[in-house]
Amino acid sequence: MIIKHLEVGPLMVNCYILGCESTKEAVVIDPGDDVDNILAILDNAGLKLKYIINTHGHFDHAGGNNRLKLATGADLIIHELDVPMLNIISESAGAWGLSAENSPPPDRTVGEDDTITFGEITLRVIHTPGHSPGGISLLTDDHLFVGDTLFSGSIGRTDFPGGSHGTLISSIKDKLFLLGDNVKVYCGHGPETTIGREKQYNPFVR
Repeated sequence: MIIKHLEVGPLMVNCYILGCESTKEAVVIDPGDDVDNILAILDNAGLKLKYIINTHGHFDHAGGNNRLKLATGADLIIHELDVPMLNIISESAGAWGLSAENSPPPDRTVGEDDTITFGEITLRVIHTPGHSPGGISLLTDDHLFVGDTLFSGSIGRTDFPGGSHGTLISSIKDKLFLLGDNVKVYCGHGPETTIGREKQYNPFVR
């Protein structure tokens, strides 16, 4: 699997581009901003975008949805509980003194154990609410993309509307921590980590 990473937007969101080496089909996870850079990476790698996936609906992760969809025609995917956030991206960004475009509606919504396939790669959807009601993590083999559910040595904020600290801790302990210790965790902000490292050292969930 091809994995490309770039930080986008003023809040330095980790945007991931995943590609199938055989078919060159790709997905983009959390295109929060800097769509021109995302398109350049896709073009340079010879990848054709099939899906845009939001791990959740906050503006810093979904602010580039509109431009990326217009440029590529890719289908947009998000959990149904976070769909309402797509209509208030501009308002939410404005509250931070920033600007972003509202998103088009999703072409598809997903929930627990749904799958997203591009080329020869399948992502399994794990519903991990707490940071937002419709937060999802995406698993393929030993690669896990968690959005703002879990960070290296930390966890996502739960003081936004729809957040819940108890729900987030349950998502991490009862779902993510059941995965193998060697599973590599690609976070929505900051460095990568592993499930084993967070089980042992993360002070919020030890």
